[in-house]
Amino acid sequence: MISRRRFMQATAAGLAASGLYRKVLAAAAPRPNIILIVADDLGIGELGCYGQKRIRTPNIDRMAAEGLRFTQAYCGTSVCAPSRCALLTGLHMGHAPIRANREVQPEGQKPLPPGMLTVAGLLKQAGYATACIGKWGLGMFDTTGSPLNNGFDHFFGYNCQRHAHSYFPKYLYRDERRFDLDGRTYAQDLIASETLDWVKANRDRPFFLFYAITLPHGKYEIPSTEPYSRENWPEIEKIYAAMITRLDSDVGRLMQQVKDLGLDERTLVLFTSDNGPAENNGGHTTEFFDSNGPYRGTKRTLYEGGLRVPMIARWPQRVPAGRTSDAVWAFWDILPTCAELAGVPVPQAANIDGVSVVPALLGGPGPQREYLYWELHEGRTQQAVRFGDYKAVKDSPSAAVEIYDLERDVTESHDIASERPDLVKRAVALMSAARIDSPDWPMRERRPATRPATRKA
Repeated sequence: MISRRRFMQATAAGLAASGLYRKVLAAAAPRPNIILIVADDLGIGELGCYGQKRIRTPNIDRMAAEGLRFTQAYCGTSVCAPSRCALLTGLHMGHAPIRANREVQPEGQKPLPPGMLTVAGLLKQAGYATACIGKWGLGMFDTTGSPLNNGFDHFFGYNCQRHAHSYFPKYLYRDERRFDLDGRTYAQDLIASETLDWVKANRDRPFFLFYAITLPHGKYEIPSTEPYSRENWPEIEKIYAAMITRLDSDVGRLMQQVKDLGLDERTLVLFTSDNGPAENNGGHTTEFFDSNGPYRGTKRTLYEGGLRVPMIARWPQRVPAGRTSDAVWAFWDILPTCAELAGVPVPQAANIDGVSVVPALLGGPGPQREYLYWELHEGRTQQAVRFGDYKAVKDSPSAAVEIYDLERDVTESHDIASERPDLVKRAVALMSAARIDSPDWPMRERRPATRPATRKA
């Protein structure tokens, strides 16, 4: 494990280097537009620029070639709503108000509580136009969790995550107003068009767009399986691949729009996914396309395959082109990063967990900090913490702590806990210190398997 002395030396060097990159940023004017594209359940191994061989993603691959591709970026946690909560609030799962998907009937999810600082709210205060287009999942319009109560001027798409499972819905929302559809319209057609229209309408002022695309989340539906219709694959895999290529196409259309409007050199575009790929679902398997790349685990796990996500940054003349970065950072760093880019301070009272990664975006070092922390409350409570190159995973409150050395064992296949009790002790201390107990998120054990009823003889 990294010593305190080495940590302090690295921190000092990082601060000195980051100061140089911040001077570069200070010389850049005006404040950039920020487009944050978040795919839904897209695995890190499903893009060509991250090693995918069969699914075609030329536009996202071009974005990586023209920008910076991160290899150690992490989501908020490994399911939709809490991961997006971390992204929007700058809080990791030990402090976030949403730490699992929690359904509300008849429509919606557990809402963000009142008074939350969000990246959209902060940028709106700084004079940015703000929009969320795609999927929300953090509270219906009559609650404190409405996107319109959390810094967004405009919303279009699905509010409820369950509703977003249908790509041919009977209705969508424009702001808080529901409008009906015929059930035969592919929702992404409308969402993609709305995105282009909104960017064009706001081209003369700084803007923040949270483009929360639902692709390729199940259920798996698309009007055409081209360009894979002739492949000798199971039909479900043709559909799945076509959904990712459609996602890529719509990213390409948006990037072209930015260029055509003359906004290219004053727009930072970030592309990522809200968590790792969905576990085998509806006949689709993660193994078919090697969706999680070399990593263990999928969505709903806290192994690298569930948490490590694609992250690509593009901003001509600012973000270096054609490079990769091994800077370690996570979704809760997005709020302070956007705040620094916009020149607006983060209120101290917000007590966020994130740190700005502007120096890393500009080609410099990643942030120096003690740890990254995750938890998840889906059936049971899982915890994970990364400190240096070590990663600890705890599958339930009573489970043994697993320890992996990610520098030597990125596949998390060799648990060294028995060899390194010092690391186990450190991990347990960090897992305890990183979280605040919440009555909404009690620590729960794995539910015992139920046995089938037996008939009396």
